[in-house]
Amino acid sequence: MLARCREETQALPQARMQISAEQGAFMQMLVRVLNAKRAFEVGVFTGYSALATGLVLKEAHGPAAHLLACDIAEEWTTRARHYWREAGVDDVIELKLAPAIETLEAQIAAGQAGAYDFGFIDADKTGCAAYYEAGLTLLRPGGMMLFDNVLWGGRVVDPADTSADTSALRALAVKARADARVHAIMTNIGDGLLLCLKR
Repeated sequence: MLARCREETQALPQARMQISAEQGAFMQMLVRVLNAKRAFEVGVFTGYSALATGLVLKEAHGPAAHLLACDIAEEWTTRARHYWREAGVDDVIELKLAPAIETLEAQIAAGQAGAYDFGFIDADKTGCAAYYEAGLTLLRPGGMMLFDNVLWGGRVVDPADTSADTSALRALAVKARADARVHAIMTNIGDGLLLCLKR
């Protein structure tokens, strides 16, 4: 099902929004290493990353696993639901169609701080600072959060690029590096992943 989701999404004009197969496999390994049971995701698109994570969560923890998937686009997440259902993980994935920061803050208000093991952020780059803080609050100590596109096609090292998205990604990297609450590292898998392990 992962291959089918990936291949069918590649045929879409917006295919660049999908993570690579290598990123998906890397995320699955991290979820296994963490023995994650509860995860959150910001930015679902056609559901590939949530499917990759959901398969491992359910494999390890059965119906007790939970993945909170946050997005605002019903068009793409309708496709995602189809893949999840066919793969048999729709029972562990909860899709919330609302601004992601509202969903994350609602989880915090509901007493879920420290209740998540893993998070993946692949959404609007100008929202990364807010997602970082909310996500860090939701993570348990020893939990991990990933941010996609942190290399931004090399634009983050181009001083001439002062666009809002590029500036937000630069600021995210600087913040994570200096943040004593996390161990942070960047890898060049796909378009770059920033890994933040909560202390």
